[in-house]
Amino acid sequence: MIPHLSMILQSLLYGFGDPISKIAFDEIPVYTLLSCRYGIALLLLLLMAGRKIIPAVKKARIRDWLLPCLCVSFSYVCGNIALTLTAATSVAFLRSLSVVITPLLAWAVYHKKLRWKYIPVLLGATLGLYLLCARGGLGNFGTGEIFTLGAAALMAGSLVFGAKSLERIEPLTLTALQIGVSLIVALIPALLFENDYRPRETSAEAWLITLYLGILCSLTGFALQNYALSHISARTAALIQCTCPVFTAIFSFFLLGENLSFLGITGAVLITISVIASIWLDREKK
Repeated sequence: MIPHLSMILQSLLYGFGDPISKIAFDEIPVYTLLSCRYGIALLLLLLMAGRKIIPAVKKARIRDWLLPCLCVSFSYVCGNIALTLTAATSVAFLRSLSVVITPLLAWAVYHKKLRWKYIPVLLGATLGLYLLCARGGLGNFGTGEIFTLGAAALMAGSLVFGAKSLERIEPLTLTALQIGVSLIVALIPALLFENDYRPRETSAEAWLITLYLGILCSLTGFALQNYALSHISARTAALIQCTCPVFTAIFSFFLLGENLSFLGITGAVLITISVIASIWLDREKK
């Protein structure tokens, strides 16, 4: 139960991070903000556990951690590019389709079968995501939607390959490697395209948001996911991550005044029921 709660806590942290990120993006460019949050997370992690992590990183084989690190970092890159090209509701729905892609990828790569009892749960979660995020249609399918589907596939890869990596690497070590690779991936476009940014013009509120994103979303969020993946399947983790849009909708209502329609509420209820059903099926299997 603790691994399941860890994934729910991650979704809660990310759900609060989404609406406050929109506030910070008004002052800090996207990739500069991502670079700052990953830099803060990596620095804090090394200060807390560097003596343990650095030797473990040196011993780890590149093939054991490279794929999940690249997947999680480029997933965020694709997601942010998509937000500049299409509606946020389309991005939220299509990105969450990782819940469907994850078990398919696990089956294709590692031949992990999906029990038939999970199929209605996945369908219920997908329908709930559609009602919550899309609410009546995605509109035209263009470049932004392609980038979003890429983000969903990459997030599925981070879960599937991450679960495999955790058979050989400690969760804290993989967390440090994922943050480090994400920092590099975010820093390159920040230096290339956002080099005219002036930090002195940024408000204290934006910097506080950056600290939250770095400490609680990047550091704590990655650590919670890796801990959970060492105990539960990537499919279950992906399903529980569907609660993130639910938390985002709740926090957006209070922070940004965004109202949730009846269909949106119905979708949130379907997602919650699907997650509870998945946890129950996992316990039944044991």
